Amino acid sequence: MRKTYRGSCHCGAVRFECELDLSDETSRCNCSSCGKGRFWKSIVQPDAFRLLEGADALSDYQFGERRIHHMFCSRCGVKTFGRVRSDDAGEFIAINVACLDDATDAELSDAPIVYQDGRHDRWERAPAETSYL
Repeated sequence: MRKTYRGSCHCGAVRFECELDLSDETSRCNCSSCGKGRFWKSIVQPDAFRLLEGADALSDYQFGERRIHHMFCSRCGVKTFGRVRSDDAGEFIAINVACLDDATDAELSDAPIVYQDGRHDRWERAPAETSYL
């Protein structure tokens, strides 16, 4: 069931809310950014995301094809979400599930995780090893 969650960075400068269903797919991938940052994502459409506070504290990091805006707090360094625009998938927001302040331990534990091999641009497949993600 879709529900409104509130989230924030570690220091609280960046605050957002989003509407998502944690019983739907979440994902973790092994690309250089997600792997190093342990980014656990849930995808929402732009109209299901609202930045409540901290636009002035956000920094934008891009690399590679520069299609993804990795948004992180310039004060504490936590990546709270990413904005993506691509020709094949359109526009969406990748929420950092670990930043959801009011998700219960049970909801997080029950959230299904799909593993993606972003390191080799095979997003539709899981990497051979996933336990470290």
